[in-house]
This record gives sequence, structure tokens and C-alpha cells, in this order.
Amino acid sequence: MRTRKPKSPLAVKISSIVAERMRNYCAARGIKQGFFVEKALLEQLEREKLAEDFLDLRKGKNREADSISFEEYLRKKHVRPE
Repeated sequence: MRTRKPKSPLAVKISSIVAERMRNYCAARGIKQGFFVEKALLEQLEREKLAEDFLDLRKGKNREADSISFEEYLRKKHVRPE
């Protein structure tokens, strides 16, 4: 038996054209609008997170010369790999 997570209401204003397209899309595929919106938001948030991670990685490239190997890091922390 699956337990359902509590839902929170979300009120937003979008253009009537976008709302109509979403209604038609969901109706044609037999999916609920709330499911569609939640999925779209999660996908966009994931894309944003990936973009932030990529920027962080690019910023770190100029510090690559200062980096040390993982093995050296463990030695400095007095940790023996098993």
C-alpha cells in the first residue's frame, strides 16, 4: 500500500493561451493538470540545479592546478584506505 504525500495548493496566474494548451494536452493524454504542473516544475528545477552545478564546475576549473589527488587528501587526513 502506497502512502500519499500531503499536497499544498498553489495559485498562479498564467496566460489564457498557455492554460488552454495545458488543458488540451492533459485532456488528450488523460492526465490530471496538477500532475502535469508538478512534473513540469520538478523537471525545470532539476534543469536549474544542473545548470548551477555546471557553472560551479566551470568556476572550479581555474583552481584545478591547486587540487590534490584523493589519495593525498586521505594521507593528509591520516586515513588509510582499505
